[in-house]
Formats: sequence, C-alpha cells, structure tokens
Amino acid sequence: MRLLDVLDNQLGDGLEAVLTAHHVRRLRWLGWGDVLPATDDEGFTPHRDRRMGNRATVLIDGEKALASMAAAIQAARRQVHIAGWHSSPEFRLTREPGAPTLRDLLATTAERAAVRLLLWAGPPLPVFQPTRRSVRRGCAEFTRDSKVRCVLDTRERTLHCHHEKIVIIDDELAFVGGVDFTALQGDRHDSPRHPADRPIGWHDVMMRIEGPIVADVAEHFRQRWTEAAGEGLPTPVTPPEVGRSTVQFVRTLPEKTYDFAPRGEFTILDAYLRALRSAERLVYLENQFLWSPEIADVLIDKLRRPPSEDFRVVLVLPRKPSNGADTTRGQLGRLIEADNGGRRLLAVTLTAHDGANSVPIYLHAKLGIVDDRWMTVGSANLNEHSLFNDTEANLVTDDGELIRDTRLRLWSEHLQRPLSQVDGEPATVVDRLWRPLAKHRSRHRLTLLPNVSRRAGRLQGPLRGLLVDG
Repeated sequence: MRLLDVLDNQLGDGLEAVLTAHHVRRLRWLGWGDVLPATDDEGFTPHRDRRMGNRATVLIDGEKALASMAAAIQAARRQVHIAGWHSSPEFRLTREPGAPTLRDLLATTAERAAVRLLLWAGPPLPVFQPTRRSVRRGCAEFTRDSKVRCVLDTRERTLHCHHEKIVIIDDELAFVGGVDFTALQGDRHDSPRHPADRPIGWHDVMMRIEGPIVADVAEHFRQRWTEAAGEGLPTPVTPPEVGRSTVQFVRTLPEKTYDFAPRGEFTILDAYLRALRSAERLVYLENQFLWSPEIADVLIDKLRRPPSEDFRVVLVLPRKPSNGADTTRGQLGRLIEADNGGRRLLAVTLTAHDGANSVPIYLHAKLGIVDDRWMTVGSANLNEHSLFNDTEANLVTDDGELIRDTRLRLWSEHLQRPLSQVDGEPATVVDRLWRPLAKHRSRHRLTLLPNVSRRAGRLQGPLRGLLVDG
C-alpha cells in the first residue's frame, strides 16, 4: 500500500473515531447510553412499546403509495393530520384526469373534517431547498380560503430539519415512510415499471397501518403539534386489534428540541443496531445514504466474522445522492475491504431503460430487512442527520410473512423477474441472480455501484457531524 493510502486511511479512521466517541458521550449524558454498546438483546428496541394486532401493508413506489394516501384523505370523516419535510400546494397525488391538487384536496376535506398540516419551516438561511420564503408561501396557499390549519415548525437543530413523512386519518389509519407530497428534487410519481420517460426515476416505500399502533403515531403528531401550534389536542384513543402484525413506532428526536422529550429519543438507531447485530443470513438495505459509522461498523464486523456460510449483505443505494456521495462511497470502500473478496457484499444502484433512453432511478426508500424476521420502513436515512439530529419516524415489525412478501416484491421489481424466480434461499438468489445481473454490462436495471472514494473522501459526513452535532 502506498504511503498516501496509509495516511488516507489513518485520517479517515481517526476522524471517524472522534465522531463516534462524541456520539457515545452525548447519548450517555442524555440517558441513552445503552443504545450504542453491543448487547445480547435482539429485534425490537426496549425503549418503546410494541403493539400487537395490527394490519400492515407495504406500498412500493410512489404511484401506489400516493394513490392510497389520496383515497384515505378523501374518505376521512373526522380529521387528517400530516407531518412532513415539505409539501407543495400544487402537487397532485394521482395523475388521473381531473385529480385535485394537494391544496384543493385538503381544502375540500377540511369542509367536513379537521385538517392539520405540520411542516418544516425550511433552513434559517436560504442555502438549500426548500427555503423559508417558499415554505411560507406554500403554507399561505394551503390556508387561503380554506379551513386547513398549517403550522411551520422552526424547532430544528442547526443545519438539520424535520424529515418525517406521516399521514394519520381519524386516528384509525396511518401511513409512515419516505414519500413526500412534493416534486421538489424529483418526481415521486413512479411505479415498479420505472419507465425511462423522465429525467430521473424515483424508488420509495411507505407502510400503511391499521390497529393499535396508529395510536402511537397519532400521539407523536399530537405532541409535536401541541408545542409547535400552541393548540392542545385530545390524547388518541387506541384502535382495536384488526390483524396479526406486531409493530413498533420508533423515532429520532434530538434533545432540547421539544419539551415533551427534553433528552431526545434515539430509538431508530437503537432498533437498527440491535437488528443488524443479530443478523445471521441476510442484511438487505435500501437507503438514500450510508454515512453512519455506527451502522457501517456493525456491517464491517459481520463481513469480517460472518455468522454463517450463506451470510450476505445487499445494499441498494442511489448512484448520485443529493449530497454526501463521497461519504457514502467511502463507507462502501470500508465494507469492500472488510469483505476481502468473500463475495458476501453486493452494492448496487438502479437504472431505468426504455428503448434508447437510460435514466438513473433515485433511491429514496428507507427500508431495512434482516433475516426475514425484522423490517423497518420510515423516513430515516443511515447518516448522522437521521439517526441523531433530524426528527424522523419509522415503523418496525417482526411479521415474517409480511417481511418476506415485501422482500420478494422488491427483489422481483429490481431483478425484473417473476416472484417464483426470486423465491429461494437468499444467498442463492444473490449469487445466481443479483450478482451476475449487476456485473453484466447490459441494459438491465441493476448496476454495480460505481466508484469507491478514497478513505478521506467520506470525511464530509464526520466533519459536518462534528461541526453541528452539539
């Protein structure tokens, strides 16, 4: 190894060690010190209650997810609560002829039901989108000549945001995931077909839930709304059991942001770490980012000391994330080094092809599956923003039937193969389908993730974390 490479590795390792040590100190001081150290516990995080008797459905890609949310809003009887990163008044949830804009859909619904919209106010300085000025204009448009209540939440940490995407209908039905009600940064209206008729494709995931777990999502909204709007809402009534799924609501709330959680909450990080440490056969991650050294360290340990011969790690990431590309590639370099030619790791991106057109598919999903016995869907990316400093909302389940069905549908979409062809032992499917298709330079949807940055190339994530992660 050249001297420059040695220095590059040492610099990357050293700065990352400083950041992870800072995270350990911070969580210990806040009373969350048991999150980062390895434990014997597996699966669900012990910090929040799990709810049994739920009906859960995973909605893959925006076309289906947006249509489902539109139908639910239209059917609301008493109230609609929405909390999001950004929502555009002119956005249409479906592409059907005559489909109303989000502004008109909510205004019509507000004639018979209370509609409350809680949005991030935008960055204090106009350094990136959405700006506070544009958000204020949007909020004014939502409320113009309507009974819609729109509140902008400014309680963000420096250079961070309110990133969750949740919709709650009548405290009986909820959606949690990664889909935003906006075309900002990309067209959310995509389907598993991913036609190459747009500048960029878009892959995303939402979970639709009914049953007792809805009360936890509704209570989270109530807590945030009460502080941001100064308006008290009644405590949600827990819905009756309606299905077989056990589901847990987990979140990121940075400390000193809300009075209801002065020491914050970091149960998304806790849930991910417990699940990944327990992995025996398969880690499957779809995510917009892979910056987190805490997450990468667990994967590295698994790759160096695989728990079984058929252990595989499959990562589906964007070719060019909206920021932090070098940071993600740097972590990928660490993972490749840990795999050391063992062929247990596969990192891919997606591309849409249609005749002469080829366009990248942006990976906006935030989904994790471990061994078909643990799954999370939500808004949290695998970076320090989502795991420590943004507000985020995820759902976790151990419903094996739901998890396996979701994985097979995703694999069928990405591999462009019928369910029957992807329904086998995960390691076999990865080795015989995923890897050859990704390596074959053809017009297939799978592509090996190009390029791996130098170790120092991933430093912007740790540097940003040290600067703003107080």
